[in-house]
Amino acid sequence: MTDPTPSERRAATTSLGELVGEVTRDMSTLMRQELALAKAEVKESASQSAKGAGLLGGAGYAAGMAVLFLSIALWAALALLVGDAWSAVIVAVIWAVIGGILFAVGRTQLKKVQGVPQTAATLQEIPEAFTRNEENR
Repeated sequence: MTDPTPSERRAATTSLGELVGEVTRDMSTLMRQELALAKAEVKESASQSAKGAGLLGGAGYAAGMAVLFLSIALWAALALLVGDAWSAVIVAVIWAVIGGILFAVGRTQLKKVQGVPQTAATLQEIPEAFTRNEENR
């Protein structure tokens, strides 16, 4: 017969209550760590989302300004039929370009949001912790 492994000797000398208490403490620690990880990941995702949403808000404002100046330009062009109205068109085009740039940057920021990938990956590993390992078979 072979000598008992350290795990077998420990199991023979430790009470069931102590083993259950140790498992409970370990699970409690694991759950607290998972919760802290999830909070950190959600905070980072929220920050990236806020940046993207702010830029999209700026794009919406720029689009509103473009509509405003285009409307003023059309009104002035129809009312006067002279070159002075084209200055409003230039301003409207500038706002449209700004809006397009803000939209593109905002959309890129929102695409970077990943959610909570590390928390999801580590939570999938928890069931493996309850399976018997080779040492305890």
